[in-house]
Amino acid sequence: MVFGNIRDLKDYGYLEEDVLKCFEYAKNHDLLAYETGSHEIDGDNLFVNIVEYETTTPENRFWEAHRQYLDLHFMLRGPEQIDVNFIDNMEQKEFVEKDDFLPLEGEKNSHVILTEGDFLLCYPKDAHRTAVQVEKPVKIKKAIFKIKIQK
Repeated sequence: MVFGNIRDLKDYGYLEEDVLKCFEYAKNHDLLAYETGSHEIDGDNLFVNIVEYETTTPENRFWEAHRQYLDLHFMLRGPEQIDVNFIDNMEQKEFVEKDDFLPLEGEKNSHVILTEGDFLLCYPKDAHRTAVQVEKPVKIKKAIFKIKIQK
């Protein structure tokens, strides 16, 4: 997983080309003005989901990972805590192919707090539990870029 802020993009030139495309897209589009829902960028190879929700306690949330897509969480209006661990440290449930969803059970290893401009890039081995409140519940808006893994 990679945690950073868009203001430091010059330090992330080593990232995959499709990941860098996401940052370029974010720079050239007013994502905060986007309606919630899925927005195509390059068919099913690259798209962005705009989400708005209220953060909550960890007990109200679930763990997940993905096999077919990388997740690039990009905070538009926050804050949000995302708990993290590695899937090998967790109990893995049955993978749901059609939703690219691997449900998991376990405890967090660490967490990150996303505020405006922060991003978290999750790879297939990266378990994440989103929408965790930082101090109290707040409504956030976030872009989640879905980057198809080329095999």
